[in-house]
Amino acid sequence: MAIQKIMCACGSGLGSSLIVRMNTEEALKELGVEGIEVLHSTISDIAPGVADLFVVGGDLGDFIDGVDESQKIILTNLLDKEELKGKLKDHLGL
Repeated sequence: MAIQKIMCACGSGLGSSLIVRMNTEEALKELGVEGIEVLHSTISDIAPGVADLFVVGGDLGDFIDGVDESQKIILTNLLDKEELKGKLKDHLGL
C-alpha cells in the first residue's frame, strides 16, 4: 500500500505534533518524496483509515494500540531529524 497521508500526533495536537509535521515534510523533501499529505493532530484523532502512517513520540506509543505496527512510527526523540528520516525511509521502502 502506497503512503498518501501521514498524521503526526501529540497529546494536544498543537506543540510537538506541529514540530514533527514540519520535520516530516522536510525529511520527505530531502528524500525526494512528493505527493504525501502531512498533517498534525491530537492523539485522540488516530484511528485506522484516518491516515496511512502515524508518527508519535515514544511516550504516546501505547495509546495507538488499535493501529497496525506497519502503520506506526514511534520516535525515541521527537527532535531527532535523522531518526525520523531513517524511519520514514524504512516505511517508504527507500
